[in-house]
Amino acid sequence: MTVAHIVFLLGLVGLIVAMALRKNVLIPAVAATFATALAYDGNVASAVMAVFRATLTAGGALFEIFVVIAAVTSMLAAMRTIGADELMVRPFGRWMINGRVAYVVLFVVTYLLSLFFWPTPALALIGAVLLPAAIKAGLPPLGAALALAISGQGMALASDYVIGLAPSISASGAGVPADEIADRALVLSLIVGLTAAVLAWFLTIRKEIVRHSANLVCPTDDSGTGGPASGRPAARPNGDLPTAGPDHTETDHTAPVSTVADVDLPGTLAPVLTRPARARAWAIAVPATFGLVLVYMMLGRFTDLVPWSDGAGASLVGGTALVLMAAVTLTTRPADTLEHCATHFVDGLVYAFKAMGIILPVAGFVYLGIPDYSGSILGLEDGTGPAFLFDTVESIQSYIPDNGLFAAFSMLLIGMLIGLDGSGWAGLPLTGGIAAALAPQAGMDTATLAALAQNAATWTGGGTLVIWSSLIVVAGFCRVPVGDLVRRLAIPVASGLLVAAVAAVVIW
Repeated sequence: MTVAHIVFLLGLVGLIVAMALRKNVLIPAVAATFATALAYDGNVASAVMAVFRATLTAGGALFEIFVVIAAVTSMLAAMRTIGADELMVRPFGRWMINGRVAYVVLFVVTYLLSLFFWPTPALALIGAVLLPAAIKAGLPPLGAALALAISGQGMALASDYVIGLAPSISASGAGVPADEIADRALVLSLIVGLTAAVLAWFLTIRKEIVRHSANLVCPTDDSGTGGPASGRPAARPNGDLPTAGPDHTETDHTAPVSTVADVDLPGTLAPVLTRPARARAWAIAVPATFGLVLVYMMLGRFTDLVPWSDGAGASLVGGTALVLMAAVTLTTRPADTLEHCATHFVDGLVYAFKAMGIILPVAGFVYLGIPDYSGSILGLEDGTGPAFLFDTVESIQSYIPDNGLFAAFSMLLIGMLIGLDGSGWAGLPLTGGIAAALAPQAGMDTATLAALAQNAATWTGGGTLVIWSSLIVVAGFCRVPVGDLVRRLAIPVASGLLVAAVAAVVIW
């Protein structure tokens, strides 16, 4: 252990503390990168350049992810201009015949939409169409909020199986194929989600299901009674619902924010008048196309029927989204297709960098501890750099019990601490690197530990367990206090994570 190793370790501790205190991690990451590089060779100029190289290296490794985000959000923005996004989810409302069925339908539909379009864009569709139908059927607002949070912000986002952003970020630090992490993260997220959903039903929802008025709840009605709001915030003139902030005061969720979960779906083009038949056609064609994409991905991953390579899922989803965005725009704005396609894509890129830009300096610092990247960051000619992270874990491995269950619970705790920043993904390169370092002596698979930490971080900050995450938006749509929602989620989600940690050791 050299001075540079100790400085790097202190930098890791500083990042975790900053996340736990809900502080922005940009300055701690930059400072830790500079200090580590300076301790390594003692050259101030080289340390300054290392800060830039670290961010550049992280950008190069993760740029594919930014483009995928831009592609998916640009497609949804194009659908929004013709109203096809709402038509896409409206049929599911007919299935809600009572409160119990409404809970299941809302849970399943939210999960499927969030897998393909991410929870926050999907929540805008669900809140406008499915949520009033669920409440009318007899599901209490708190029950609806629990279903939305567990299935979308938790279960779908924790695996991010279709878009593949989270597994790719974890893999960048773990040094294992993203598909391996994605497969394990999917299984673990299902274990956590189903456990949490069942516990939430028996602990909360079953006791609160009541019969509601036959009238559909309107935006200014109290979600629990179908009557006047009685002091609750009403809808704004533009139709946006106010949401409760961490202190339960009104917050505008359309204001610029810095986490992937909190950034609203972009779109600078005004809606256009289009034929209902055309909007319905795209409302059917888009989910049908992504269904075929999912089938193709499954065949590629688990059979030899179609060609497949590691990481191809992100390219397939991104390419499909871009093609659909162009097709939707061409059929609705044929005279201005070229300009409007460019506008949608630029809006998507802006969204991507607002949502994920903060990850770059954090990932750059973590990459500084991984030999595959540290050489280029430090400007070494041979390209082979020090392994600060792995060397640090190696030096303390004699004090770590050689026990898979201990390693699993350690990664669970680390992931939950990192998730306290309110996004859940900024520290995934860090958890991936720690998983790679801990796995050998624990007798565990690196991908399993990385997937477990990814689940813990996302369930915590993605979010279901902290009130400064996108859970604020869920509470705002459902008209329930966000603090009460967190309290009702704590036992189900924590229990699900513990079950998943034990299952990870048993299965893998």
